[in-house]
Amino acid sequence: MRSPLTIITIVLLTACSLDQSVSARGPFVATEIASFKQPWALSFLPDGRLLVTEKKGSLYIVNQDGTRSNPLPGVPDVDYGGQGGLGDVVLHPDYASNGLIYISYVEAGEGNVRGAAVARGELIVNNDGGANLENVDVVWRQYPKVSGNGHYGHRIAFSEDGYLFISSGERQKFDPSQDMTQNLGKIVRLHDDGSVPVDNPFYDQGGVTAQIWSLGHRNPLGISFDEQGRLWNVEMGPRGGDELNLVIRGANYGYPIVSNGSHYNGKEIPDHQTRSEFEEPKAWWSPVISPSDLMFYSGDMFPLWKGDALIAGLSAGAFLRITIDGESAAEAERFEMNKRIRAVRQGPNGAIWLLEDGVGGRLLKLTPERS
Repeated sequence: MRSPLTIITIVLLTACSLDQSVSARGPFVATEIASFKQPWALSFLPDGRLLVTEKKGSLYIVNQDGTRSNPLPGVPDVDYGGQGGLGDVVLHPDYASNGLIYISYVEAGEGNVRGAAVARGELIVNNDGGANLENVDVVWRQYPKVSGNGHYGHRIAFSEDGYLFISSGERQKFDPSQDMTQNLGKIVRLHDDGSVPVDNPFYDQGGVTAQIWSLGHRNPLGISFDEQGRLWNVEMGPRGGDELNLVIRGANYGYPIVSNGSHYNGKEIPDHQTRSEFEEPKAWWSPVISPSDLMFYSGDMFPLWKGDALIAGLSAGAFLRITIDGESAAEAERFEMNKRIRAVRQGPNGAIWLLEDGVGGRLLKLTPERS
């Protein structure tokens, strides 16, 4: 299938810091490459093609001209509904030699319960440009599976030294974020085969507790490493209080005991500043932006953005550029796209690629506007 290329010129962009609003101009050209049914994530293969997931369970190889493969065989069955379905897709750091990719998805349990899982499989590329996913093994599962269709998290990132990090939402159940016998509301750290590193902060406690790298998270929908190798995450707050966090080994980020937002029923939650034992976010938003993805820019196409974080926003209908100064972070620019943005990634040549959310969500390539 091939969709026509559409050029959209973004002329006026608005930049808003956390404590003041200033206007700025920073035009770029957005080229529509393809459209999908509820796309969720994208990742680049070494040859410049993309892997793109759809929530209902399809995984595609997509060429940069918009042509795509048929849905790849071998993807596990997904439990689709609400926020659940097929999620992230990430290449193993040694993909060039082992052909492994990792996917996150929601699987059903016995009874009316479900939870996120991460599997890895070998991507076997065919001569016709298609591919199969073979030798698929589950390397991680949320525990326990619970009822409901929200707050799975299940973003995936590899550190420079090859550890596998997975964000795990608290499944709209609140208390699991602080329950060390569950891996809900946590960020976990594993070896690439799903085994637990002995230097994890809670390794000696065994079970799922040994997986935990940090806790007290709500719905972490973006994790990424900066140029210094530090892990950051973005997560949706409750009614207000969306967060950007610098993720520290063994740290507790406080949810649901503290938050800079409030419960949906209007009940107040104490702010982070009231409890010094919990890590405060490095930046936070109210009104919310509904952050859905996070990356750090390292390319040459937008040289002024090097080292900055880019956040995809759902309710914001935008993506945001965040400047990082040591351990401080501040919103520098907000690029209004007038669509819910599900994913943001850097392409091989430094272009920025976005996925819009929902049915008909477009794959967009952003490049600087030429005078």
